[in-house]
Parts: sequence; C-alpha cells; structure tokens
Amino acid sequence: MAIGLCLTPEQTELQQTARDFAISEIQPLAQKLDESNDPNLVPWELCKGVFCKGASLGFTSLLLPQELGGQARKCIDFALVQEELGAVDVSIASSYFSLSNVMPLLIGRAGSSEQRDRLLSYVSSSEAFVFSAAESEPNVASSDLFCPTPDAQIGMKTVAVRDGDTYVLNGQKSALVTNAGIADAYFIIARTALDKPMQESMSIFYVGADTPGLTFGKRIEMIGWKASHHAAIHLNNVRVPAQNLIGQEGQAGALLMLLPEVAIGLAASYVGLARAAYEYALNYAKQRVSWGRPLIAHQAVALKLADMMVNTQAARLMVWDAACAADTSPQLAATVKAPAAKTFAVDVAIKNAQTAVEILGGYGVTKEYRAGKFLSDAWIGYSCDFTRDILRLGLVNFM
Repeated sequence: MAIGLCLTPEQTELQQTARDFAISEIQPLAQKLDESNDPNLVPWELCKGVFCKGASLGFTSLLLPQELGGQARKCIDFALVQEELGAVDVSIASSYFSLSNVMPLLIGRAGSSEQRDRLLSYVSSSEAFVFSAAESEPNVASSDLFCPTPDAQIGMKTVAVRDGDTYVLNGQKSALVTNAGIADAYFIIARTALDKPMQESMSIFYVGADTPGLTFGKRIEMIGWKASHHAAIHLNNVRVPAQNLIGQEGQAGALLMLLPEVAIGLAASYVGLARAAYEYALNYAKQRVSWGRPLIAHQAVALKLADMMVNTQAARLMVWDAACAADTSPQLAATVKAPAAKTFAVDVAIKNAQTAVEILGGYGVTKEYRAGKFLSDAWIGYSCDFTRDILRLGLVNFM
C-alpha cells in the first residue's frame, strides 16, 4: 500500500489560511499579552475576539460530522491547523482552539440523539463556544486514573449523587483546569459510587457555565501560556439534569478513550512551537556574527540547528501518523499513537526551545527575545493532560 505524505490542494489552502490567521490575528495579541505586566489583566477578554474570528473561519468545527453542523474533516486537517496556530502561540492554540474542536466529539460519539440536538445546537448557529474539561483535583494525583489497584479509597473525591431526575455534584477541581471561569460549558468528571474503584465509578456530566452552585477560583499564573486561563472549580450542590450525563454511569474511562484527538491536538500545537523555536534560532544564527562569520558557519551551532530541524520533522510525522490512526484505528490511536506523539512532540519542543536559548547566548535569557518564551511555554506541555512518564507507562500496557 502506498503511503502519501503530500498534502492535497485543499489541505494546503487550509494550512495557509491558518498560517495567515495566526500571523495577522494571534501574533500581535500574543505579543501584547507577553509584554503586559498588569496583574489584573484577564487574557480571555482580549482573546475572545480573535477566537470568534477563528471560529468564523471554521477552526473550531473541523472534526464534527456535517450532520451535526461540523465540517467532517480528517484529523490530519485538524493537526495542520493546530501546528500553524501553535507556531505563533501554543497557549491560544491548545487552550481555546484545540479543546473547542475536540470536546464536542464526546457528545457526537457518546451522546444520545437528544443530547446531540440540544448540546450541539451552537455549531449550526456559528456561535463561538469555549469548552473546559475538569478531572484533576487539588489533593488527588491525576495519575490515580492509571492506578491498577482496585481500591475505592484511591482517586478523585468529587461525587455525583442521583436525586430523582437530576444529579447533585459536590467537590473541587484543581486550579490547573484549562478555561475554568471563562468557558461556556464544562465536562465534569465525578464519581457516582464512592464504594467502587475509581475506574468503575467515574462519570462525565455536561454542566452549563450558569448552573447554580458552580463557582471558580482566581486565575492562576503559569510560568508560560500567558494567554491561557486556568482556575479552580468549586461544585456546591450543583444540580444537573440526568439527561446531561454523557453515556452511562461509570463509563468515563471508556469514553475518554474515544478522544485520541485531545492528545493529537496538543501534540500538533507543540510541533508548531518546536518549529517556531527552530526557525527563530536559524534566523538569528544567519544574522549574528562571531569571529567574522555568521553563527551558522560555526560547526557547533550548525549541528544544533540540524538536530532541531530533524527532530521537528520527526515529531510532525509522529503526529500525522497518530492523526491518520485516529480516523482509521481510533483505539490504537488512543492507547499508543496519540500519547506517544504527545510526549515526543513536547520533548522536541522543550529541547528545541532550550537549544534556541543556547544559540542566542546572553540574549536568549532576555525578554526582548522570544527564546525564553518558547522554553517557558514548552515546559507546560510536560504535565499538560498527564505527564510524560505516566503517559508512556500507560501505553506500555498496549504494546
């Protein structure tokens, strides 16, 4: 069977549209946020307009089937867009565009026909809609999701109790929840039976942002991702209609396996960051002169740049491979290829950013140059949506 790595004319056009949008709309916004020292600045207030423009271009409905209002594009198309957005600002790409593309798929793939009609109506109306997914808790390790010990005492404490035709949710999610406090809707993971192991009792609920009892902590400051918004979620007797339970009770673990695109979108965004760090260092090395020659003419620098290019290409190919698998073999994508692509792409982004800092020398650690931003942004990917180590330990189970 022939393997083609060339983009179609339609994909090339989509890629160029995403690149033009990122440069013209996201780049000046990201620069403004990076240069701001205002502690009261809420990035989403500035990002919302750009997000809406991206939504109008179709960048938030790439994956949904056409009958649900989406474009029914392939996952590789999604990866192409995410790389272009991530090359300009990985936080905007990952926090806003990636999540808003992927989370509706959970309703499309696991929701009832009533849920699809009701909860995805915003897509056909071309309304910009931001999602958040909340699993992690302040005093519970996210790696507990992978714990093989069938102990009901291990794992998250957020609970959902059935009360007639509603569920009542109580608990707290950690301050690391992406888009908490600004999202239009939340996918909250809670346990519907505390006497069963977490893997058997986790359930997913769709919770509107205006639901009584749902409150949020203050925005937490990250070392990077300045455009993003992370905060704690507090659930105090949050009453959710029973028809907002996605799937069945205890199915959260299985349902999350239906979304390899979560890791693929993040991985593609980080390929963008890795590419940006490489191109930035390459441009600097061609202009900066040392010993009467451009830096790139020195073998020590040239070899580093070559490694950056090779590793970026390797990460991109891993993402494309995972994206193809998402369309043809979703279980393989979810268990092996998507987590492998995510961990490798983040590793490459961190290495490229670090190398960019080294090539820029003293300028690499100043805010006047972008190398430091690349590195700060890159390191957030290490633990975003589970750490590198826990993801790799998990995929070993399916090798």
